[in-house]
Amino acid sequence: MSFTEKKSFYKLMFIILTIVLMLGIVISSMTGVADISIDKAVRILLSKLPLVDDLISLDDIKRNQITIIWQIRLPRIILAAFVGMGLSVSGAAFQGMFKNPMADPYVLGISSGAALGAAIAMIFGLGIGTIGIGGVTLFAFIGAILTVSLVYLIAKTGTKIPASTLLLAGISINYLFSAAISLLMLFNHAQIEKIVFWLMGSVSAASWNQVYILVPIVVLGTIGIGIFSRDLNIMLLGEDSANSLGVEVERVKKILLFISSMIVASAVSVSGIIGFVGLIVPHTIRLLIGPDNRVLIPFSAIGGAIFMILADTMARVAIPPTELPVGSITSLFGAPYFIYLLVKTKKKVA
Repeated sequence: MSFTEKKSFYKLMFIILTIVLMLGIVISSMTGVADISIDKAVRILLSKLPLVDDLISLDDIKRNQITIIWQIRLPRIILAAFVGMGLSVSGAAFQGMFKNPMADPYVLGISSGAALGAAIAMIFGLGIGTIGIGGVTLFAFIGAILTVSLVYLIAKTGTKIPASTLLLAGISINYLFSAAISLLMLFNHAQIEKIVFWLMGSVSAASWNQVYILVPIVVLGTIGIGIFSRDLNIMLLGEDSANSLGVEVERVKKILLFISSMIVASAVSVSGIIGFVGLIVPHTIRLLIGPDNRVLIPFSAIGGAIFMILADTMARVAIPPTELPVGSITSLFGAPYFIYLLVKTKKKVA
C-alpha cells in the first residue's frame, strides 16, 4: 500500500470511528431505565449546541427527561469516553516505551495508589473536597501521583530509568498497597461495600465538575504524547539505535512517564480501577492499522472512548435496575484477551 493510499485509508477509518462514537453517545443517552426515544435524545443533545439551539423545539419533551439526559447521562457518557481515551493513549505510550504489547497503565502501581487514597478518604469520611470535586476523588489523585513518584525514585539508577526495574518497582508497590487496602477493609467493615465498588470501577457518580477537570488533562496529555510519537517509533528499534539516531531516550521516557501518569491518575481518581482498557484498545488498533505511533495514538484515543461508552452502557442495562461496575465488564473482555496475548507470545518463544 502506497503512502497516499495509507493516508486515505487512515482518513476513512478515522471518519468511520468518529461516526461510531457519535452514534454511541446518542444510543447511550437514550438507553436506561427511563425510556427516552432517539428523536427526543437527539433533540435534547442538539438543543445545547451553539448556532442550532434556537432551531430545536423541546416543547413536547418532559422536564425530567431533559434533566435525565443533560444532568445524569451525558456527563457520565462524556466522563466514560475520556476515561477510556486517557487509559488507551497511556497504554499505547507504555507499550511503545517498554516494547511490550502486554504493558498496561496499571503496571506502575498507579491503580493501587489511587485505591489506597480513596479507601483512606472513605474510612475517615473525607467526602468534601475542593474545586468542585469530592474528597474521594481528590485523595485518589494524590495517592496515584505519590505512588508514581515513589516508583520513579525506587527505579531510578543514576540518570536512567531501566524499563525492567520500573516494572518490577511498580509490581512491588502494587502488592504492598493492595495488602494495605485489605487490612483497612478488614478493620473497617462498615466501609467495605463502598471500597469494593470503587475498586471494581464505575462512573455512576459522574458530574460536570469531574468532566471539566478530566477533559483538559486528557486532551493536553494526548497531544503531549502525540508530539513524541516519532520518538516512540524510533525507540521501537532499540534504545541504542534510537540514541544513535538523535533521540534522547531517557529524557523522552521521563516526559512520557510523567504525562501518562498524570492522565492515568486523573482517570482513575474519577472512575476507580478500570482494568484492561489500556491493554485491549491499543493492541487491537495496532493489529488494524500497524505500529506507527503517529497514527496509533489518535486512533487509540477514539477507540478507547468508544470501548468505554459501550462497556458503561452494558453495565447500566445488563441487569436493570441493578448497575454493574464497569470495571467488571472491561475485565470480562480483557482477561480472555490477555490470555490470548500470553499464548501468542508463548508460541513465538517456542
